[in-house]
Parts: sequence; structure tokens; C-alpha cells
Amino acid sequence: MLTQLINAKILTPQGWLKDGSVLIRDGKILEVTNCDLAVIGAQLIDVKGMYVLPGGVEIHAHGGGGRDFMEGTEDAFRKAAATHMQYGTTSIFPTLSSSTVPMIEAAAETCTKLMAEPDSPILGLHLEGHYFNMKMAGGQMPENIKDPDPNEYIPIVEKWNCIKRWDAAPELPGALQFGKYITGKGILASVGHTQAEYEDIHAAFEAGYSHATHFYNAMPGFHKRREYKYEGTVESIYLMDDMTVEVVADGIHVPPTILRLVYRIKGVERTCLITDALACAASDSKEAFDPRVIIEDGVCKLADRSALAGSVATMDRLIRTMVQKAEIPLADAVRMASETPARIMGVSDRKGSLQKDKDADILVMDEELNVRAVWAMGKLVVDKLANN
Repeated sequence: MLTQLINAKILTPQGWLKDGSVLIRDGKILEVTNCDLAVIGAQLIDVKGMYVLPGGVEIHAHGGGGRDFMEGTEDAFRKAAATHMQYGTTSIFPTLSSSTVPMIEAAAETCTKLMAEPDSPILGLHLEGHYFNMKMAGGQMPENIKDPDPNEYIPIVEKWNCIKRWDAAPELPGALQFGKYITGKGILASVGHTQAEYEDIHAAFEAGYSHATHFYNAMPGFHKRREYKYEGTVESIYLMDDMTVEVVADGIHVPPTILRLVYRIKGVERTCLITDALACAASDSKEAFDPRVIIEDGVCKLADRSALAGSVATMDRLIRTMVQKAEIPLADAVRMASETPARIMGVSDRKGSLQKDKDADILVMDEELNVRAVWAMGKLVVDKLANN
């Protein structure tokens, strides 16, 4: 079926297209044009001047709708992915916190099966840990944390092609070897839960680490030891021009002023937005997979309030926070939620922007940046357009 969105403010890679039109057929974008004349045979959808944007590409989310990807089951994966889709996320890389090998295996088996399904929003597995600095464990389960072990990670990588990203603290023994190995297999290596200083980050970058996990969280900034001052992980990553970062843009994990700073220094091309959402996101549940976690002040925390432990955010909230609180242009905020993460994860050939022949993953938002419609692979999964 041919579908035509008309009367739209469309965000394209070249900028805004006012009074434009998007044609969709067979799950793909057939055309994006500034002409909104009706096409014969098309189902017309008038978006009434609202924003037509590329669907969000989520590269760091642990769950949602009351389900956690660490459960490893098809039901949990489907429920969490479908939940985030209601808020504008049309592609997702399910994330596991520091896990045991059996937990990784169960999730990888499920992920592999769902990735093979037609029109699946699930694009690959993200392992957040378990090779982390224990002193920066934060909301990670400490009993699962250890140093990188090639006898463990090599068999996992060789068996499961679904793993697309793996995070580690680069200062750990064996972490540089780990980075070289996984990047050689096409897996994104990301720096996280770390106490790394400049030399560690420089060495990590040379070893293949090209991304930073929830930038500013679970990593030190500028600090002192006795009378001398040292750069932290944060400043070191800023100095790696080609290293990309992700930020939990809920306005709590990183204050709006710092979100604006990241945007100014790293820019749209090297900054992406993530929810870092836990199971309790977009649900009535007050529980996370980890029983130590509580929900308070619109965020997840350890019960002793020693650290943040993930968020309850959804993709639409990230965009609103960047625009309304961090005062970043809408086009740039959306690109950081779609185009940049798609490029970082190597799926920009089909995801992340509204262009001819790309997947028809489309988000419609009103002037207040509320979700009004979502198409995922050309299928309408959210329709609130009549509520105008």
C-alpha cells in the first residue's frame, strides 16, 4: 500500500522542508519532497503542519514497560521494545547490565532469533559490562564485575554475531587486548564505569575504543590527589576528537547546562542521546531488575542514594529536554537521537534519516514535542493525529 504524509515540516539531512510530503511503500521511504500534491492511489495522511522526523535509534536501554532485557526471554524483549516504540524509538539495541555468561547466552539467543524476523526493531545486543572498575560500579551488580578474560569473551563473540557493542573500563588488566579483539570483529568498544585518566583513554582509543558510555556518569572529571591536579575521564574524552559520546538526556543524569556543553564541544556528529531506561520506564512498575534500585525524583537510584542507576526516560523526553531545557535547536536534538546513533552503530545505510530507499521509520511530534504518530518499517504503531 502507498501512504502519503502531507502538510508536514520534514527534517531531512539537508534541513527543514516546509509543507512537504513523504511517500511510503512496502516499509520503505519512496520519496521525500517539498510538493504535497496528492499522489493517485495513495492513502493521504494530513499531519497538519506538525514535525515529521526520523524515528529514534536507541543504543542504550535496559528495558521498559515493566520488563528487562536481562530476563533474556522473547516476551521481555518484545514488551520492552514495543513499549519504547510508543515514544518514538523505532530501532533499539537491547542492553544488558553486567551479567553472568549464562545470562548473556540467553539474551543473545533471544536477540538472534528476533533480529531475524522481518521488520524487527531489534538490531543487535549491547553488553554494558561486566569488565568494569569496581570502584565505579554505580548501579551495576558488583558480584558480576571482573577483569576482561579472553577465555570468556572470545567464545562468546565467536558464537554470537548479534553482539554489536561491548563496554569496558580501559584501565583494567587485559582491557586493551579486549578492545583490539572486539573491534577486530566489528563490535563497537565503549569506555564506561571507569577511573581512566588521559594516558588510559589515549591508549584505549589507539586500541579501538571509540565511544563513551553515558558520558559524565560513572567516570571522574577533573580532580586532585593531594596538592596536584589531574584530568579525568571526561576531559580526556573531550581531547579525543574522534571519540563519540552518548548522554542520558533526561535533565537529571546530566544537567541541562552540561548537555549544552557536550553539544558545543563534541557537536551533533559525535553526540547521541540515550535513555539508559530500566524496566520501570513507561510503566506502573516501581521495581527494577535489580532489587537495590528505587525510583525517586523521576530517576532510578540505588536505595542508599549513593549513585544513579538508570532512568525512566523515553525517547520523546530526551528530545524535549534537549530543546526546552538545554536550549538546543530541534533539528540538532533529533539528529542526535537518530542520525548520529545510527552512524555510530553502523546502520545509517537504512536507519536514522528520512531519505529515499531508507526504512520508513517516522516520528510525528507536535509543537510541544509530544508524540502524535509513529511508523516503524512503514507500519503505523502510534496514531494520535486525530487528537489535534
